[in-house]
Amino acid sequence: MAEELEKILSQLTQPDNAVIQQATAQLKQAFKDPAIIPALCAVMSGSQNPQIRQSAAVMLRLRVKKHWKKISPDDRESLKAVVLQVFMQETEHTVQHSLSQLCAVMVKHETPDRWPALLQLLNESTKSSNPHDRRVGLLLLNKVMESNPEPFKPHYCQLLQLFSTVLQDHNNPTALYYCILTLTAITAYTGTKEMNQMRSIIPSLMVALQHLIKADQGQASEAMEVLNELMESEVSIIVSHVADIVRFCLEVGSDTTLSDSLRVKALSCIAFLIKLKSKTVLKQKLLNPILQSIFPVLNAAPPPGEQDPEDEEDDSGEGTDNDNPKHCAAQIIDTMALHMPPEILFKQLMPLTQASLASENPYERKGGLMCLAVLAEGCADHIRTKMLSSVLQTVCQCLSDSNQVVRSASLFALGQFSEHLQPEVSKYCAELMPLLLGYLSSLNQAKVGHVTKAFYALENFMENLGADIEPYLPTLMETMLSALNNAENLKIKELAMSAIGAIANAAKELLVPYFPPVIESLKGFLTATTEEMRSLQTQSLDTLSVLARTIGKDVFSPLAAECVQLGLNLTDAIDDPDLRRCTYSLYSSVSTVSPDCLTPHLTAITTVMLLALKSNEGITAHVEEDKTFVLLDDEDDDDDDDDEDVEVKDADDFLEDEPEADIHDFAGFSVENSYIDEKEDACDALGEIAFSTGAAFQPFLESSFQQVYEMRDFPHEDVRRAAFGAMGQFCRAQHQVWKENPTEANHQALLKLLDVVLPCFVETVRTEQERQVVMAILETMNNVVKSCKEEAFKTPSRLKEISCVILDVLKKKTVCQGGGDEADDEDQQAEYDAMLQEFAGEGIPLVASSVPADTFAPFLNDLLPLLMSKAKSSCTVADRSFSVGTIGEILQALVGVSGGQGVAGRLSNRLLPVLVAGVRDSDPEVRNNSVFGLGCLAMLYTYSPALVVKLMKPIVAASSHVLGHKDVDKETQHTVAVLMKDFAQHHSADFQASVTSLPGEQQATLSAAISAS
Repeated sequence: MAEELEKILSQLTQPDNAVIQQATAQLKQAFKDPAIIPALCAVMSGSQNPQIRQSAAVMLRLRVKKHWKKISPDDRESLKAVVLQVFMQETEHTVQHSLSQLCAVMVKHETPDRWPALLQLLNESTKSSNPHDRRVGLLLLNKVMESNPEPFKPHYCQLLQLFSTVLQDHNNPTALYYCILTLTAITAYTGTKEMNQMRSIIPSLMVALQHLIKADQGQASEAMEVLNELMESEVSIIVSHVADIVRFCLEVGSDTTLSDSLRVKALSCIAFLIKLKSKTVLKQKLLNPILQSIFPVLNAAPPPGEQDPEDEEDDSGEGTDNDNPKHCAAQIIDTMALHMPPEILFKQLMPLTQASLASENPYERKGGLMCLAVLAEGCADHIRTKMLSSVLQTVCQCLSDSNQVVRSASLFALGQFSEHLQPEVSKYCAELMPLLLGYLSSLNQAKVGHVTKAFYALENFMENLGADIEPYLPTLMETMLSALNNAENLKIKELAMSAIGAIANAAKELLVPYFPPVIESLKGFLTATTEEMRSLQTQSLDTLSVLARTIGKDVFSPLAAECVQLGLNLTDAIDDPDLRRCTYSLYSSVSTVSPDCLTPHLTAITTVMLLALKSNEGITAHVEEDKTFVLLDDEDDDDDDDDEDVEVKDADDFLEDEPEADIHDFAGFSVENSYIDEKEDACDALGEIAFSTGAAFQPFLESSFQQVYEMRDFPHEDVRRAAFGAMGQFCRAQHQVWKENPTEANHQALLKLLDVVLPCFVETVRTEQERQVVMAILETMNNVVKSCKEEAFKTPSRLKEISCVILDVLKKKTVCQGGGDEADDEDQQAEYDAMLQEFAGEGIPLVASSVPADTFAPFLNDLLPLLMSKAKSSCTVADRSFSVGTIGEILQALVGVSGGQGVAGRLSNRLLPVLVAGVRDSDPEVRNNSVFGLGCLAMLYTYSPALVVKLMKPIVAASSHVLGHKDVDKETQHTVAVLMKDFAQHHSADFQASVTSLPGEQQATLSAAISAS
């Protein structure tokens, strides 16, 4: 049979389709014969043609992978012997590669200890004095270990000894390469037993990487992944080597003689380290060396005659945006902003930024602007409160720079500021709008790319102006409508359409007069069928969604049904993930305005969205070798199966992480962004539609929930975030349905849903690595508690679970906060870390208003000290404001629940000093929040006058600071004045005693306010 099989295999390599089809049919037949295994072994060991030997190995691997149990024990044993023998005598690298993958799959079924010959071969070859044998042995070891890291755990110590020897073998770069890849594969699985060995191997690993860079930059770039793995491992393994790793990565990242991809890998390692272990970086004083090295990269001019990718123009105005060292340098600063305390970062960063901005060299000025731009997200509070006018002034000056590269960068910076520094940045409307409108007057210029950046800045700025946009509306809309009707370039029309969405977000009903011509244009674009219109159609759908939410129910409702039909027609006619995604947002918007229009189409709409969530379209497996024969492997395959189907099936296996899946058929996999966006938007839309359409959505709730729940582990964080958000919306939707129709069945459905969703939230807050996902879960959990109140706590253990997870976040014990593995300086932290704690803290008053106060009191006792610690004068304004604001909300919540007055009364002695100090704070928001808290304490007065009389002196003293103060709003002042009047009438002696202890000026203020109220 072997000869016949070899003949068929050689026919499959012919360039003739008819021959291939015939050979395929013959092979399918041959695969039904049990003798196929020995025959493939014979071809693999005996054929003179390396391509055929490789094909036989690939087919055996796929056979073994899926049908190991069907292979007879004798055939298994002979296969184990043959494959090792063939492997050692094989001379072609591609065939060795396929054979090593075949061994890897066999180990999956056999475990290392049931295949002693493999262990012996690995042991002998990797220690051989012959460099070729060592290389081949390490290739085999690498493939076997990558597929099966855990079964080899008992051998790790021995392996690490081997690695420390191989890493000294500097003249054998291929051996170094496979050795480092294997180390990468096992790092995540090593434990305390291997800790010392791991630690001692790092210096020789760094030297080996340097040698590998000289030999093969592509392999070196791949091998540097080991550094990321080490950073994710136990902090104690790398802590003593962090400085060396950083120095090495900076050297590689700064070396302009190396390839961009290698430099990008090195700089990305630094960004990753900062994300995971920012405190270690600061403690080891590495911030300054990193900044000193990356600024020259950020400020570098491109080679003569070239431009930076983002400054290049193509016809569409889309800059050719790719990964390059300059982007990575900016990304490092962005990561610092998100993960380091702003005070520490700015002290070292601003001198370098200012020097760049003052430079004669336009690329250095651009670098300075890029630096300011990427700081805006992570250090928003710091910039808003301490330096907004100076950075805006800098950016505005650069808007009129003589060099377009600088002008483009300042537009980008302004767009970032507009997005992240609200609401303060909008106060500069009078200065900024004329500059931006000036840019728009040159819409007809040829350079679409530059106009794109101007639109980015303008959109982000306008979107948050609210009614302040009114004076600019006529000019803006005239410009946009003119572009929609007259511009020849489709990209300009797309930008104008997007801008109308941003204008609508600010103007809301003020846009009504312009609505008819906008809708006219939209309909024209949305009914076009040509491919070139696709981008403009997608944008038109987005803008239509915004209009649905903003223009007002009366104006939009008459169009709602037509919009839904339009969306359905588009997705029927055109298969495009971006277009589908925008229809989901449109349905979602319509559901908030006119849910009835959606009801008849819910079957069609949910079907499309659930298919999008299930689909593996856009997932590309990076297949390492020829897959021509995959289809022959499975007897169940239909004749018309083709390679593509199998590839998708394997990618599917990979995603679902089924035990059968052999991840290492691929070097990895990637998902196109548009398919990720589609899944994210499908989750968001399903959640909102379920909530808006209520009872009509009931038949689709279970299937939608199941599919969304599956997405909670999706590899991409935006999809996970959206899935958790939708799960929360489903709970709120079910609660709403039960409220409107309180049957036992609806109640049980709600409790069942909460029993799945809330434990899932609590668990994920603890274990999720991405801070943004955790923030979203906390926010969603707060919304669920706020809506469902006591229903959320029907399960006895629930109150403890939620209280404890809030406590863990406040104590920084969750995985995304570093799990408490780095020493912490309590008062200084990154703004986003503080924000995460705020989301957790906001849950405390919501829980307090949902359960009896005495039940919650023990948990509240644990939580309050952590809240109060953030009210210290050394804390940031944001922390102080959050602390006193939350304390006020807790008191307000307690007053409304059973037993709450008693609990609030018992807490008042602890809380009053914090609130009184807050009333005298230098920041108006902290003062207002403190007065609110005092007001809530005073509400106890109605329930327990005696208690409040005891607290009268500090309350009167604090009130005297509030009354007549220009920064305290009128409503708050009025509340305080009424309370004082009440004191004066009902407890005049105590009140007089409290007043006379005040300075004369405050006494006068008080009596004036009381008589005025």
